[in-house]
Amino acid sequence: MEHLELNAVIGFAGSVINGIILLPDRKSMVFALGSTIVKRDIVNPTDQQFLQGHSDRVTCMSLSPSGKYLASGQVTHLGFQADVIVWDMESLEIVHRLRLHKVRVEAVSFSCNDKWLASIGGEDDNSLVVWNLETGKAVCGSPAANDVCHTVKWARHNEFIIITAGKGSLRVWDFDLANRKVRPSDCNLGKLQRTINYVFVDDTDEFCYAGTASGDILKVNMRSRLFRHLGPKTRMSQGVVCIEMTPHGEIIAGAGDGTISVLHPESLKVLNSTKLDGGGITCIAPHTSGQLFFAATSQCSTFVVKYEGLATELRSTCHSTKIHDVVYPAGYSELFATSSKQDIRVWNARTCAELLRVQIPNLDCDCICFSRDGRAILSGWSDGKIRAFGPQSGKLLYVINDAHVGGVTAIACANDPERLVSGGFDGSVRVWRVTAESRVMLGSMKEHKATVNCIKVRGNDMEFVTASSDGSCIIWDMRRFVRNNSLFASTFFKAVLYHPDESQLLTTGTDRKITNWDAYDGSAIRIVDGSTSAEVNTLDIAGSGEFFVSGGGDKVVKLWHYDEGQTQAIGIGHSGAITKVVVSPDQRNIVSVGDEGAILIWNIPERLRDA
Repeated sequence: MEHLELNAVIGFAGSVINGIILLPDRKSMVFALGSTIVKRDIVNPTDQQFLQGHSDRVTCMSLSPSGKYLASGQVTHLGFQADVIVWDMESLEIVHRLRLHKVRVEAVSFSCNDKWLASIGGEDDNSLVVWNLETGKAVCGSPAANDVCHTVKWARHNEFIIITAGKGSLRVWDFDLANRKVRPSDCNLGKLQRTINYVFVDDTDEFCYAGTASGDILKVNMRSRLFRHLGPKTRMSQGVVCIEMTPHGEIIAGAGDGTISVLHPESLKVLNSTKLDGGGITCIAPHTSGQLFFAATSQCSTFVVKYEGLATELRSTCHSTKIHDVVYPAGYSELFATSSKQDIRVWNARTCAELLRVQIPNLDCDCICFSRDGRAILSGWSDGKIRAFGPQSGKLLYVINDAHVGGVTAIACANDPERLVSGGFDGSVRVWRVTAESRVMLGSMKEHKATVNCIKVRGNDMEFVTASSDGSCIIWDMRRFVRNNSLFASTFFKAVLYHPDESQLLTTGTDRKITNWDAYDGSAIRIVDGSTSAEVNTLDIAGSGEFFVSGGGDKVVKLWHYDEGQTQAIGIGHSGAITKVVVSPDQRNIVSVGDEGAILIWNIPERLRDA
C-alpha cells in the first residue's frame, strides 16, 4: 500500500517535562507528540522523522550523555504494564523495549557512560528500576519511596549514584552492581516538608538543586547528604517545574505560572526574571551555542530565550487539547482554520504559522465554517450560541443567542451569503437568514432524535442533508423546510457529503462502513468497509470527485478512489483518533486533525492531483 507523504506537523506535547531535547548535532530537535516522538530540523519544520512504537501517550523523555540513545516512557490503562523504549538516534530504530512498570512511567535517566538506565514508575507502581543497556535486562529494583516519586537523576560523573525525589522525600541511592542492589539514604532536610518536582545535579556532583511544588529551590550537598540552603525568599508561583544551568554557572528555573528566573547558585537570590504567556514552563532546553535556550509551556507554545537579558521570542504554537474541526475557505488553499476547546485558530497552510487566534474561555468550539464570500468565520459553541468573527481581525461580528439547546454541533453555509444552516446537540436543525442588521430564524425542523453531526448544502440551495447519531440522514427542502427523503442504517452517522455532481451521497459512521446512496431516491448503491478496527469519524471529497479521504479511530488517514471504492494510499502519523480530515481546494494537500491536538498536512500523490 502506498503511503501518503507527510508535508508538515503542527503539534507538540507541552505536558511532558523536558519535552523538547536539542540534539548534539546542533541541527535537530526531538519532541513528543501524543504517542509518537518527532525528530525534526530546528530551522526547517518540514524536515522530520517519526519514532513510532508507543501504544499510548508519551510521559517522559531523556537523551543519553553521548547523544547515542533516547529513552521514552508512556502511560497505559490501569492494570497493564507501561513500556520504556530505548531508541538508537542514528538509525531511529528501537534498541530495547523495557517492560516492568505498571500503568505509567514517571521519569527516566541515563548514567554518565551510557551503560545504565534508571526509570521510575507512576503512583500505582512507584518503583525504581535500573536497566542494563547492553542486554536490555533489569539489573535491580526497589520501591522508590514511601510516597509518590516524581523524578530520577543519575550523578554526572559517578555511574553508581542515583538521586530520586518526590512527595516528602529526597534520596541518594548507591548502586551496588556486584550484589545487584540499590541502597537508599535519605537526605537530611531538617524540618522542611516539601514535594519535589525536579532535581538538577551540578557539574561537579557536589550539589543538587531540587525544585519544589511550594515554589522554592533546595540546595543539598550530595556527599554529606545534608541540606545547605533554601531560596528564593519570594517563592515562585505554582511551583518550580524545571531547572537548568546557564553557561556562566547561574541557576535558571521555570515555574508553573510561566515565569523563568535566573538565580545565584550560592544565595539562590533572583537575579533576573521574565514571564511567558501560555501556561507553566515545562521545559528548558539549552542550545549548544551557549547564547540561548528553548522554553516550552504547558499550553504547547515554544519560545527562544536569550541568556542575556532574558529576551524572549515566540517560536511556535499549537492546540493543547482535542481539535474538533478543520476547514478551508471556499476556493482558497493558502490557509485553513481549526477549532478546539476555548479557541479558533487560523493557520498559514504553507509556513504552518498561526495567523489569528480567537479565544472564549471555558467554552468548546464544536464546529466552524467560512462564509462563502470569506468575510466571516462562523462557529458553533457548547453554550448553544453561533458566533461570527472577522477572518483577519478576529473581531466578533455578531452572535445568534440560544441557537440550540445543549450546544451547536454542526454548521454549514449556503451559497446564498445570507443563508446559514445549523444543527444542535438536541437533534434540531435550523435555517437562519443573516444580514448586517438582523439574524432571523426561517425554519426549525425537529425530526432527529439525537445529535446532528454533519450538514451539507447542495449547490443550488434547494436542498441540504443532515447526518445524526440517531441512525438517520435526512434530505430537507430548503424552501419549504420539510423532509424530502431519509436514509436509515444501524449506526451513528458521523459524516455525510454530496458527490460534486450531486447524483450521489456518501455517508460513514460508527459501523465502520462507507456507503454510497442515490441522492434522488435514497437507496444504497455500494457499501465498503472504511476500517477494520474502529469507527470512521470523517469524510471529505476532492473538488474533481475522483477521490475522497476518510479518517477515524484507527488513527490512519485513507485516500480512496471514488469509482473503484479501493484504498489508494494511507497516511500513518496520528497518535489519537482522527476527528476531521479536509482536502484543500487545489487538491494538493490533505489536512487531518486528531484527539491529541496535532494537525498533520499530507501531500496528495501527483497522479491524483491533476485528475
